[in-house]
Amino acid sequence: MESFNDFWITAVDIAWGLPLIILLVSAGFYFTVAGKLLPFRGLKHSIEILRGKLDNPDDPGEISHFQALSSALSATIGMGNISGVAIAVSLGGPGAIFWMWIAGLVGMSTKFFTCTLACLYRKEDENGVEQGGPMYFIEVGLGRYFKPLAVLFAVFGMIGCLAMFQTNQLSGLLNEYWDINRLATGIVCAAVVGVVILGGIVRVGQVTARIVPAMFALYVLASLYIILGNLSAVPSLLASIVNSAFSGEALIGGGTAVAFREILVNGIKRAAFSNEAGIGTAPMAHGAAKTKEPVREGLIAMLGPFLDTNLVCTMTALVILITGVPAANDGVVMTVSAFEKGLPGMGLYVMTLIIILFSISTMISYSYYSLKCSRYLFGLKFGNWYVYVYILSLIFAAVWSQDTVINILDTAFAMMAIPTLVGTLLLSPKVVAATKDYFRRMRL
Repeated sequence: MESFNDFWITAVDIAWGLPLIILLVSAGFYFTVAGKLLPFRGLKHSIEILRGKLDNPDDPGEISHFQALSSALSATIGMGNISGVAIAVSLGGPGAIFWMWIAGLVGMSTKFFTCTLACLYRKEDENGVEQGGPMYFIEVGLGRYFKPLAVLFAVFGMIGCLAMFQTNQLSGLLNEYWDINRLATGIVCAAVVGVVILGGIVRVGQVTARIVPAMFALYVLASLYIILGNLSAVPSLLASIVNSAFSGEALIGGGTAVAFREILVNGIKRAAFSNEAGIGTAPMAHGAAKTKEPVREGLIAMLGPFLDTNLVCTMTALVILITGVPAANDGVVMTVSAFEKGLPGMGLYVMTLIIILFSISTMISYSYYSLKCSRYLFGLKFGNWYVYVYILSLIFAAVWSQDTVINILDTAFAMMAIPTLVGTLLLSPKVVAATKDYFRRMRL
C-alpha cells in the first residue's frame, strides 16, 4: 500500500505543475476576452433560460436546462466546497482563496465555451440518442486525427469521475463524530447510489433537481448565520485573503510560511476540483440538455463556477477564518469544527445533514460522467458494466486515506483538463461565431 500511495504522490506532483496551472488560467482569460465578457453581459438572458421560458420539449436531448444545470451543480457543489476549501486553506493559507476566486471568474467563460461545444458537436450513440461532452466535440469537431485526445479524456474520465472523495470524506465524518464504521458507510452509499444511477441520466436529473436547491439553500443559510453574526470581522479577513495571495502567510494553526507557488497551485487546484471548469465533466451533463441552441446551454452552464466557487466556497472559507479553527488532517473535520464553533449545539447536526446531501448528490451525478466515458470507449453493451466498478469504488474509497484519494483524483483531473482545453482552444472560433449568430437572432 505504501508504494501505491508513493506512486500517486509522484503522479500528482508531475501532473499539477505550473504548466497546467498556466494553461487553465490563461485559457480562461482567453475565453473571457474572446467572448467579450459574455458571462456578465449574458447574465439576465441566462436567468430567463433557466426559468424555462425558452424550453421546447421537442428539442433533441434527454433533460431540461434546469435539470442539466442541477446535474452539473450536484457534481460541483459538493465536498470540494466543504472539505476542499479547508484543505486549500490548510496547505496554501488564506491566499489560496484569492486564486480560487480568480479561477471561478475566468472559469465562467471556460464553462460557456466547453458546454456550448458539448451541444454544438453531439454524436448519436447506438440507441440513436445524441451524446455530448469533450470526447465527442473533440472527435466530431476536430476530426479523426484528434481522436487520441478524445480517448485520453475518456480513459482518465473513468478514473477522475469516480466519486471516491465524497464517500471518503463522508465516511470520515461519520466515523469521527458518530462512531459509524467507515466500511459500513461505503456499503450504504454504494447501495443508495446504485438504486438511482441504474435508472440513467433521466432519473439522475430528476433526483438532483430536487436535492440540489434544498442542500444549496440550507448550506447558504447556515453559513450566512455565522458570517452575519461576525460581520465586523469580514473586511479584515477579505483583506488578509488578498494580501496573503501574493506575500505568503502562515498556515492556520501553525507557523510555517507558505511560498507563493504553493498558494497559487493549491488555490487553482482546489478551484478546479470544486467547480471543474476546464476539466470537462460539466459538458457531459450539459451535452444531454434538450436544446437546438448550443449557445443557450453555454449561457446556463456559465452560472456554475460563480455559484460554486465565488459564492459557496467563499462562504466556507469565511466560516473557517472567522472561527479560527486549527488545521486538521481531514478537511471535512476542519470544516465541521468551524460550523460547530459558529453554531454551538447545532453545527454538527446541520453539517452532517448537509454533507450527506452533498455527498450523495455528487456520487449520483459522477456516475453518469464515468459511465459516459466508459460507453464512449467500449460501447453501450460493454461500457454499461462499468457501473459496477463505480459502485465498488465507493466502498474501497471509504476506507482509504484522504491523501491517497485526493492524489488519484487530482492526477486524473489534470489529464482530463489537457484534452478538454486543447480541444476547446482549437474550436473556440466556432463558439465565437455561433455566439454572434445567436445574439443577433435573439436581438440581445
